[in-house]
Amino acid sequence: MQLGNSSVRWGVVSKTFHWVIVVLIIVQYTLAQVAEDLPLGLQKFTTLARHKSIGLTIFGLAILRLLWRWANTTPELPNTLKPWGKGIAKTTHFALYLLLFAMPVTGWLMSSAANFPVSWFGFFTLPDLVAADRGLQETLHDVHETLFRILVALAVLHVAAALKHHFWLKDDVLSRMVPFMRVSGDDSPRGADR
Repeated sequence: MQLGNSSVRWGVVSKTFHWVIVVLIIVQYTLAQVAEDLPLGLQKFTTLARHKSIGLTIFGLAILRLLWRWANTTPELPNTLKPWGKGIAKTTHFALYLLLFAMPVTGWLMSSAANFPVSWFGFFTLPDLVAADRGLQETLHDVHETLFRILVALAVLHVAAALKHHFWLKDDVLSRMVPFMRVSGDDSPRGADR
């Protein structure tokens, strides 16, 4: 298996960051929905504490993923894309990264404004970013939810584009991010992904 990226595919580290973050975002959504339906009490607070801890985990993984991306080759966008298509792809990726940072930060701000501590699985507690303020907490809650809706919309666009590349344009955009799929022109040793 190829750890680093090549000119034609993402390496195992980039793929791992990508898919772990995807799974954690799905877990985040599930925890938020469960917490919303719970009555005020210990179970609700415990569920929200897990939500916050996973949010911090996503934040940390997003930082590491971005550092890894800067330190490695990035596979080139395929020639099947016109310049405007490459612009859309780059803008969408930038927006997704931005949201991976904005979501945890707005959640942290919201918790601070609600006067609830943000802890990472009980190992450490982050300082409050703002003073307790009910009005600010409600505004930040709305911002946090709106950012999530934007994240979902961009994720759907991202998946639709990957499927278009695979089934319509028949290039390697999808296969170079999916584990165990072969990529034409791959410069890794034959069978390295199997």
